[in-house]
Amino acid sequence: MFNTFSVSTDADNIARLSLGRADRFHAIDAEMIAELTDFFDNIAGTSIRAIIVEADGPHFCAGADLNWMQAQQQKDRQGKIDEACLLADMLSVINHCPCPVIARVQGNAFGGGVGLISVCDIAICVSDAKFALTEVRLGLIAATISPFVVGKIGHTGARQTMLSGKSFDADTALRLGLVSKICQPDMLDNAIEAEISAILKAGPDAVAASKALIHSLAHTSSDQHREISVNALADCWEREETKQGISAFFAKTPAPWVPKN
Repeated sequence: MFNTFSVSTDADNIARLSLGRADRFHAIDAEMIAELTDFFDNIAGTSIRAIIVEADGPHFCAGADLNWMQAQQQKDRQGKIDEACLLADMLSVINHCPCPVIARVQGNAFGGGVGLISVCDIAICVSDAKFALTEVRLGLIAATISPFVVGKIGHTGARQTMLSGKSFDADTALRLGLVSKICQPDMLDNAIEAEISAILKAGPDAVAASKALIHSLAHTSSDQHREISVNALADCWEREETKQGISAFFAKTPAPWVPKN
């Protein structure tokens, strides 16, 4: 179905999206941008409970594909802007995906790879993973990914990583908030499964509403937060899922969305 990645879904409706350009270290190009946008654009309304973004081979994502970058160099100003907008749209649609997105990170994650991690809700990496925002070393800036990177690691973290382009280790990524957890390589899948197990206990509609609320609060002024939050709660009380969850709680039975196996 897709050329730059594969997708499989298990019995619990957990999707595994595996980047499939290992020969190019999963570098991002126009085709990958279009395909990722298409996939995440169509998640709403499906039964998918969570998405694991992973990569075949030793590395997660090398950033922008060099051939794609060379093609951008040949375009006029509007062409460069148009292409950057496509990347921004891809990151935005992943960022606003209604279900949790979990990055499974090994090896190197550079440039756009850091941008991809930044739009995931949870990122778990191996202890020897390396990260870098290397654009400045090419005389470029990490512009298109910057709203998402700064949103994830803050202005202080961005200054520490974007101005020199130097690589940083997993401990630094954890301290900055880019990743949620570090584990040994042989424990990576266990760590991912622990996150999935927790997510499956949560109501899918409540998770989607929580993500939407987080985004709303992050992009509105504090004087609007009371109205936004109380209305979000009122909407929640009217959902069938909430009624089912409350009934299950008082009946001391599993909620209907919790897997029975």
